[in-house]
Amino acid sequence: MFDEPFAHGRSLVHAVDPRFRLVAAFVCAVCLAVVRTPEAAWFGFGIAALLLALSRPPMRPVLRRLAVVNVFIAFLWLTVPLTSGGDVIAAWGPLEVSRAGVLLTLLVTIKSNAIVMTFLALVATMDSPTIGYALERLRFPSKLVFLFLFTYRYLHVIADEWHKLHGAARLRGFAPKTNMHTYRTFGNMLGMVFVHSFDRSVRVYEAMILRGFSGRFQSVTAFRATSRDAVFAVAAFACMVCLVAFDLYLEFPRG
Repeated sequence: MFDEPFAHGRSLVHAVDPRFRLVAAFVCAVCLAVVRTPEAAWFGFGIAALLLALSRPPMRPVLRRLAVVNVFIAFLWLTVPLTSGGDVIAAWGPLEVSRAGVLLTLLVTIKSNAIVMTFLALVATMDSPTIGYALERLRFPSKLVFLFLFTYRYLHVIADEWHKLHGAARLRGFAPKTNMHTYRTFGNMLGMVFVHSFDRSVRVYEAMILRGFSGRFQSVTAFRATSRDAVFAVAAFACMVCLVAFDLYLEFPRG
């Protein structure tokens, strides 16, 4: 159901401890989100692009994911410049494009793409179990980690159950239309998915209790920080400090 094309590789980013990558991704995302000048946003975009290049990802999945993000941003380009007010740089009849709206949308576009590229480079290069175990090592609540791992694992099972029910309905001549029969059929199918999911969850929980499950996953993966991880952490922290300082310098220049 979910592909992980970035999770397996031998790049410099893949070699960094997952815990350091998660923390770095969070810090980078926060710093990129708070910058207010286009120049600083472009600087952060360059850092994100460098991280993505170092992770050596397959380009087609990268472009596909960036395209999905920019489809939503395209709606901002269609609305914000026309509704922000201020200096008008173009007009077509009653429609007026404002300079402030264009600059704001451009800033959002740069920062959004930079944040997505950062997460593709630092987080998407780990598979989901590794992310869960890294979160546990970072002292995230065990119930949150438990929920994350089980949600990922059983979304596949729920999707398979839905496909089976949908296939069975099609074999019986079901053709979706905009009528009450279609709505009722889909409602019954969704209800059966929930019922089967609940029954399966009870069986899985009982099986885990019989095997001594105590509420925490035991991972055979051992995370050990090395000097390479320390260099990565220092470099990421220095880049973010430079980014924020550059943004503050541009926003509040000295007289």
